Amino acid sequence: MPRPKRILIVDDEESIQKVVSLSLKLEASWESITASSGKEGIAQAKRHQPDAILLDVMMPEIDGIATFEVLDESVETRSIPVILLTAKTQAAEKRLFQTMGVAGVITKPFTPLTLASQIAKLLNWTI
Repeated sequence: MPRPKRILIVDDEESIQKVVSLSLKLEASWESITASSGKEGIAQAKRHQPDAILLDVMMPEIDGIATFEVLDESVETRSIPVILLTAKTQAAEKRLFQTMGVAGVITKPFTPLTLASQIAKLLNWTI
């Protein structure tokens, strides 16, 4: 049996980390790794080589956009698909995110019961 997918959740809100972790485990039996900042997320991505990264856009210190740029520039992490989690849903911002090369954008608030399905759809995974 293949190992479960491992998802890195980078969000400065612990409650979001918990909801996302639980929903991914319940819906798809995926494992989660969490990070509370962009800097910690970059370190966790290099250490654990997750199958995908869910990255909050609005974070203190290094925001999600700057974090994505660092991940994208590193040979160790550039091939890991990144999905942005954001409350910013304006068309211009969504276009900007897509031109950056992220794998997708999931809008907050999201529906926990279908979060893994949304991720799987964006990444062409089966659950």
